[in-house]
Amino acid sequence: QVQLVESGGGLVQAGGSLRLSCAASGTIVMINDMGWYRQAPGKQRELVATISSSGSTKYAESAEGRFSISRDNAKNTVYLQMNSLKPEDTAVYYCSAHAQAWGAAVFRYWGQGTQVTVPS
Repeated sequence: QVQLVESGGGLVQAGGSLRLSCAASGTIVMINDMGWYRQAPGKQRELVATISSSGSTKYAESAEGRFSISRDNAKNTVYLQMNSLKPEDTAVYYCSAHAQAWGAAVFRYWGQGTQVTVPS
């Protein structure tokens, strides 16, 4: 199994910054892409940003230019630097990893989520 643990969420004023971290642990054979998704109250979960094992990135239009995703493959950790935060960024942010655990098939794993709140 692969476990994902997020950290770094919190309350920040509009225009501020936060850095989210997500560490993967367990009997990891390999991790393909890692990413961040978010879900606001009453809305569906949506993609924020993803990063491949080689470092290729993809962003939602709402995150482009303000957020930056990176990863440390040696630490099995993915980061999301969020700048110029807006009230509409308020959501629970989930880490995801497309990974393979020892003796298992490739599977998309999810973290428990971390709350980001930007008051209006």
